[in-house]
Amino acid sequence: MTDSGKRETAEVQRRSDLLDLLIEQVVDYAIFVIDRDGNIASWNPGAQRIKGYARGEIVGQSYGVFFTPEDRAAGKPNRILSQAREHGRFENEGWRVRKDGSRFWASIVVTALRDETGALRGFAKITRDLTARRRAEEDARRAAEEQAARRQAQLDEVEVRRSRDQLDLILKSIAEGVTAQR
Repeated sequence: MTDSGKRETAEVQRRSDLLDLLIEQVVDYAIFVIDRDGNIASWNPGAQRIKGYARGEIVGQSYGVFFTPEDRAAGKPNRILSQAREHGRFENEGWRVRKDGSRFWASIVVTALRDETGALRGFAKITRDLTARRRAEEDARRAAEEQAARRQAQLDEVEVRRSRDQLDLILKSIAEGVTAQR
């Protein structure tokens, strides 16, 4: 091998090592590979932190385990891989399930991994836990609804007072008595 070839090989290895370091040290994102059959082929520490599974207990399992029973019954895991296969990428937000059965709101991106000939080799999946953001959005929405309800109640109270005051004025301005008979 020429010196130029050795330098190129060393550079490729250095870049690969840096990529491995990145994937292994990212803990805010679950980053893993799914094989063509939908089984988990790799697992980073972020995936363990977010999803709760150790590498040894999840690699080789179907990635469908992260979906709610309703989504699995509806075929969502396979639909996502089909769309990523067809379009190169799939992205959305939705409920996912941790090892302990708890649900979390996730942003996911699934990317088809193709070799130099274009053949599908698998899928890269990146998941981010957005539960705290969703909870804050829901709290803000509820607070806005409560504020709107309080404002409407105040307006209704003002309207009731206005109607009562108007009725009092009418009754006081009647010079003669009014009787109702049946």
